[in-house]
Amino acid sequence: MSDVVIKAENLGKKYVIGHQAENGRYLALRDVLMHGVRGMWRKTKDLVRGKAIVQGDDLEEIWALRSINFEIPQGDVIGIIGRNGSGKSTLLKILSRITEPTEGRIRIRGRVSSLLEVGTGFHPELTGRENIFLNGAILGMTRAEIKRKFDEIVGFAEIEKFLDTPVKRYSSGMYVRLAFAVAAHLEPEILVVDEVLAVGDSTFQKKCLGKMGQVAKQGRTVLLVSHNMAAVRSLCHTGLMLSQGRAGASGPICEVVDAYLRQSNSSEIFKPHATGTSYLTGCETRQAQGVTTSTFFTDEEVHVVMCYYNRRIISGLRCGFRISTADGTVLACFTPEDEGTITPNGEGDHVATAIIPKNTLLKGPHRISVALWNPSTSEIYDDVDAIAEFTMEAAREQAYLSEFSRPGLFQASAEWSFSSGKLSFSQPTHRPGSVNPSFATAVACKDAGSKHN
Repeated sequence: MSDVVIKAENLGKKYVIGHQAENGRYLALRDVLMHGVRGMWRKTKDLVRGKAIVQGDDLEEIWALRSINFEIPQGDVIGIIGRNGSGKSTLLKILSRITEPTEGRIRIRGRVSSLLEVGTGFHPELTGRENIFLNGAILGMTRAEIKRKFDEIVGFAEIEKFLDTPVKRYSSGMYVRLAFAVAAHLEPEILVVDEVLAVGDSTFQKKCLGKMGQVAKQGRTVLLVSHNMAAVRSLCHTGLMLSQGRAGASGPICEVVDAYLRQSNSSEIFKPHATGTSYLTGCETRQAQGVTTSTFFTDEEVHVVMCYYNRRIISGLRCGFRISTADGTVLACFTPEDEGTITPNGEGDHVATAIIPKNTLLKGPHRISVALWNPSTSEIYDDVDAIAEFTMEAAREQAYLSEFSRPGLFQASAEWSFSSGKLSFSQPTHRPGSVNPSFATAVACKDAGSKHN
């Protein structure tokens, strides 16, 4: 189709790695003979096929990518996610024409601007000013185009004082600010960004996300690789998940992120750290009646049951847990000391139960992470992320909310009172006519649902 700017067809990338033979390890005569026979057979095959032969090494072929097929339309913002080693960076290097695919082909229509690693394309001995022109030239920009965008680049990167300083004296944060500013402001048709934004501070990360949003609104295409699922959800429209070099789920970003989180959680099985002074032995969620479940309605209490073991008496022991959304956003942290209760610190097994009140958590998947620590000694005995998971469903009498996104991260009640009359405020707190669309939509949906009930 004419609006497709990137198309991959049976894309694959293979690397050949060598394993150095171990020295000094005991080998039986049988192992020596079999290893020699295998080595001669492998070298004979490599010689016939014209492959390199490395004495003393075992060569192994690794497919970083295999049978990748996808199409990206113009103006799409796509998030590429997956675990470490799944092939994300390799795919971006192929898209950026840094490396060639071993098999298949990829078609790209438009100029690509890439930000794959901190300082890529920078010469350490040149100043920030000189590197802006150098990097722009590498990206295919004319000197006139770079001059026209120069002030915007410097202002965005916030390096005015260090503009004429060699970049080898820049911090990693300054490096990434300048690199992103150059890549984003030189008007590429396709912007490719790897996980380099993790280097910047939170303020600059928000600034970068806002800039990528502007790039997308201008009809240009953005490819983002990140482990920050909250950023991926908020910025991207569609997603592609890679798993062990092969394409997994693809489609709307929310569905792809959910598939990735389910895959990550299913592959991780909790095992107690039985070597610590105090360690967790288990955690689960139960209904008020004591029934173990991982699905609750929003008008139900959630009972979080945690078990831990102390090898000895630990003075000052604290037990606590945090509730997070599926993308890792922490909603709240809980510890018994908040309610005036002391964490049992005696030797042996202990069971702690905490109750999350009903009408607190909104619809969606949630994670529980539990920790054991000692604030007086700053020692962390155990800390398990996502030790348990559960899902909240809209309550039956609030079924109308299931079709709409209620703004916020959790529910909270407030005491209301009304009176007749008018108040004068010292300063205006609301501009007439400005309404938060998401909140207004949720309120309207709630009112509509109430009328139908």
